[in-house]
Amino acid sequence: MRAYSVEFTPAAERQFAKLPSTARTLAAAVVVTLASNPRPHGCVKLAGAYGLWRVRAQQFRVIYRVLEKRLVVTVVKIGDWKDVYR
Repeated sequence: MRAYSVEFTPAAERQFAKLPSTARTLAAAVVVTLASNPRPHGCVKLAGAYGLWRVRAQQFRVIYRVLEKRLVVTVVKIGDWKDVYR
């Protein structure tokens, strides 16, 4: 199995840092699993957003893009489900 590298956009890094500690732990676990499997069970391709995927971590969502040719997963947004889609 190919291993992907995981990158954060600057905005995603700031959003990750602002999460409560328990949510940060959950989101970090999700991000680590994306390195080995960029499309885990439960992930959803977002409609209307080219190439973006979503995975849940309880009430929080991780929005990311997969670049197959470079083997890179780029985390675009992390946040509460009420705010992350804005």
